[in-house]
Amino acid sequence: MEELPEPGEEAAEPVSAASAVAAEGERISVHNFCGRLSEQLVHFHAMRLRDSLFLWVGEGPQLGNLAVAMCTPRDSIPASTLLFGDSSNSTSNSLAQKLASKTKKQIFVSYNIKNTDSSFILLVENRIKEEMTIFPDKF
Repeated sequence: MEELPEPGEEAAEPVSAASAVAAEGERISVHNFCGRLSEQLVHFHAMRLRDSLFLWVGEGPQLGNLAVAMCTPRDSIPASTLLFGDSSNSTSNSLAQKLASKTKKQIFVSYNIKNTDSSFILLVENRIKEEMTIFPDKF
C-alpha cells in the first residue's frame, strides 16, 4: 500500500485522490437499488460517507427537498430539519429521523415522490430496511 507523505513533505510520486482514499480506507460508498411498490417503480440512491448517509428516493431525476437528522445526547428522538423544499411535506424529515435513530449516523434524505400516503411511505421504509439488512456495509 502506498504511504501518504507527512504534511509539509512532498510525495516521491504524485498521489491521486483515488489512492489517497484507498490509503485511508473507503470513505464513500454508493449503492443504487429500486423496488416496485404498489405498482410504482421507486429508485433509491444511498451514498455512505464516513460518518453520515445521503439517501435519495424518487421516481425520476429530481432533487426537490433535502432534510437532515442526527441523534443528540439530550433527546431520544433525533433532531431534524428541512434544508430546502416544501416545509408542508414532512416525509423527508420523518424518514431521516427514523434512519438516524436506526443507524446512529447523521442522515440526509431527499424524498421525491408525490405519493405521501402513510401506507406507501411504510412500503418505502420497508424496502430501505430490507436493503439495509442485505447490504449493511452500504449504509
